Amino acid sequence: MGQRKIVMNQLWKISLCIYALLFTGQLAAAPLTIAVASNFTAAMTELTREFENISGHQLNVSYGSSGKFVAQIRHGAPFDVFLSADQDKPTVLIDSGLALPESRLTYAIGALALWSKDETLLNTGNEILLSRTFNKLAIANPRLAPYGLAAVDVLRHFNLEDSTRSSWVMGENIAQTYQYVSTGNADIGFIALSQIMTNGQLESGSAWLVPPELHRTIKQDAILLKRAGKNKAAIEFMTFLSSVKAKKIISSYSYRVN
Repeated sequence: MGQRKIVMNQLWKISLCIYALLFTGQLAAAPLTIAVASNFTAAMTELTREFENISGHQLNVSYGSSGKFVAQIRHGAPFDVFLSADQDKPTVLIDSGLALPESRLTYAIGALALWSKDETLLNTGNEILLSRTFNKLAIANPRLAPYGLAAVDVLRHFNLEDSTRSSWVMGENIAQTYQYVSTGNADIGFIALSQIMTNGQLESGSAWLVPPELHRTIKQDAILLKRAGKNKAAIEFMTFLSSVKAKKIISSYSYRVN
């Protein structure tokens, strides 16, 4: 009986050690949680692969509306890093004491395009927009999405905001806006150039590349959230985001970088 008790005690100690190793391993491998504006999905997918390969850290990335992410973060959503589609949302988080101002950086400058899945519809530039010979126009919700605000700037420039409003199909974010056009629910739509062009080549359909002087500059800022101020992986990711390698990847998706 005494021998059996000794063996059981040893097994119990071994089990505790294994559990401790597994638990600390899980802590070490806890993924870095990042909230990313949906226009940056393609570029972030490649950046994620590159960062995970060189750092060994795992990223858990969520894509969506910058405005909705701010609301979620203010209600306690456990994000470590936020890549916004503009500069206003990071400012809100800084003013709320939820983000570290010194970590802020402009990681990309976006471009706007008017796009159709039809390969000929926009071959003559913005003629279909100016003549209003379309059925539905998709734009991202300007209250939530910076690319939606930029789209409204363009419509105002051509005095088309009011006359086209009844034709708008409004996406919650730029990803949903793209979906409206790609599925045929809108003839044309204002989307991020990065969604349709890679390495300078239009992937499908036809497009008018909106001159940048027709809308506000779409500077996209990233920021480290306060809860991750001492998170080594988060700090490493922010450093990586401003690296030459990361900038090369970002540029390949039709963004400008500083």
